[in-house]
Formats: sequence, structure tokens, C-alpha cells
Amino acid sequence: MPPERRSSARRAALVVTAAIAAVAIGLVGFSVGRLSTIDNPTPTSTSAEAGFARDMQVHHLQGVELAMIIRDRTEAADVRLLGYDIATTQAQQAGQLYGWLTEWDLSQAGPEPSMTWMTRPGRSDTSHAHPEGTHTPGAPMPGLATDEEIADLTASTGVDAERRFLTLMIAHHLGAVEMAESVQDRANNTSVLGFANSVIISQEAEITLMESMLADREP
Repeated sequence: MPPERRSSARRAALVVTAAIAAVAIGLVGFSVGRLSTIDNPTPTSTSAEAGFARDMQVHHLQGVELAMIIRDRTEAADVRLLGYDIATTQAQQAGQLYGWLTEWDLSQAGPEPSMTWMTRPGRSDTSHAHPEGTHTPGAPMPGLATDEEIADLTASTGVDAERRFLTLMIAHHLGAVEMAESVQDRANNTSVLGFANSVIISQEAEITLMESMLADREP
């Protein structure tokens, strides 16, 4: 496919992905409104809801950081548009998570190490034993880029930077989906459950898009 047609197709795909995210957010808002009359207890400081709100803030803010880095290191319109969408969406969602903790009268810094909430059994667990390979309290969140990877992205430009960004962001999104699925298995607050569902829908759509973009840039 000629470059100009591929660029147009990519922009169209980005628009579709953004539309999917908007629909997901709209459905969440509708669902939360419908469920607001159901018993919805305020989360405690060590709840899955609070742990998710704290950890996903950190996770999302790194996504914003990566997106801002790539916008200064490429002229590719599709990557710049994707970076802008990720930065604005994840910054807004991080603010929403911050607001929930304030609304629940909980501190932004938790009383336990990060990821502790993900080490506790969920509703789908058949026992209290944690299989080998699950997360441990204080361990890095799934999908977070390392300092070295961020430094390498910052030092790169052009197609090399695009490939690095897409590779890091695919892993980052997969980690966010894992966290969202984990809180769905542990939380009771309907707002958090709806938020997690919107993260899964929108980020899985972006993963598919980014995999295609990365394939186009393979040497």
C-alpha cells in the first residue's frame, strides 16, 4: 500500500479506536447511573478499589510520560495522534482516580506496598493459595517501562523511536488490562467496576491498533 494511503488508513483506524473508547466511557456512565441505587459501600483504605486507584494513577501517569516523549521524537502523524490520545485519556483518568480517593476520604499514599491488593484472592479463586508467578507486594506493576527503557526511548528519534514507543506501550496497555481485570475480580464499587471495564475495552482496541502500526515499521 502506498505510504499516503497507509497513513490515511491509519488515521481512520485511530478515529475508530477513539470512537470505541468514547462509546465505552458512555456505556460506563449509563451503567453507573443505573446502578447508583444499589448498595455501593465506600471502599476502605486497604480495599481492592483503593489499591487499584492508587496504583493505576501511577501506571497511567507513566503512560502520559511515554506519550509526551514520543510526540517530540517523531513526525509520523499516526504516532503523534496516538500519543496525544493516550496522554489526554490517561491524564483524565488519573485525575478521576485521584478524585475518588478524595471522595472516599482516603489518602493518596496507601498504608501497604503497591500491588498488595492484587495478591489477595479474588472471587474467581478456588483457594487462598497463590500460584507461582503471581504478583507480590511492592513488586513492579505489570507493563511499567523501566528507567533504562525510558532513557532509550528519550535518546531515540524517527522510526526507531516509534518502534520503541509502540513496543513499550503495547506492554503497558497489557499491564493495565491485567490490573483492570484483577480489580473486577475483587471490587464491589460499581463506579470502579465500570471504570475497569472501560479500560479493558479501550486499551484492548488500542493494542490491536498498535500491533498493526508496529508491524508496518518492522525493518
